[in-house]
Amino acid sequence: MPNIKSAKKRVLVNSAKAAQNKAQKSAMKTTLKKFEAAVAGGDRSEAQAAYTVAVKTVDQAVSKGLLHSNNAANKKSAMTLKLNKMA
Repeated sequence: MPNIKSAKKRVLVNSAKAAQNKAQKSAMKTTLKKFEAAVAGGDRSEAQAAYTVAVKTVDQAVSKGLLHSNNAANKKSAMTLKLNKMA
């Protein structure tokens, strides 16, 4: 446990940021799962809508530093391939 005031503050700030990151990453994973479910369901229009939301959340995760840009590109590429295979 830190004794210095600034170190105590850093512990609080880090725990708050960790909670935000966890929530944002969880929300991103949820949108990816919704896309996967829409693809599995076979409805092209629903999958297209879920795709646009999923790509947006992945891009937001990159801008917030939750994902590396190459990882995001890999995820988006995989989603695009799955969507195109439906057609």
